[in-house]
Parts: sequence; C-alpha cells; structure tokens
Amino acid sequence: MNAFLKNLGLILVVIGAIVLIACFFTGNVNDNGLLAIGAVSIVVGIIAYIVINKHID
Repeated sequence: MNAFLKNLGLILVVIGAIVLIACFFTGNVNDNGLLAIGAVSIVVGIIAYIVINKHID
C-alpha cells in the first residue's frame, strides 16, 4: 500500500498530461473543462507527491 501511496502524485501528473495530450490531438483545445481537469490533476499530483513523500519513509 505504501508503494501505491508513494506513486499517487506521479500517477495524477501522468493522468493530467494524458488528458492534455488527448485534448491536443483531438482538437478540443477550446474546451475549458477538459483543460482545467488536466491542469488541476497536474497541480494536485505535484502537491500530493511532495506531501506524501515527506510523511512516508
């Protein structure tokens, strides 16, 4: 379980990047909802990665 928690932030960043790449290739770059989901996922993933790895050894 600790291995999953340590990688949770990284998984969120990858999911956000996949969403943004998919938006680019499908041409949905004007859909603010999808772009916001990707951006929020990346930001939350970075924060989660820092906080979780600070508390789990």
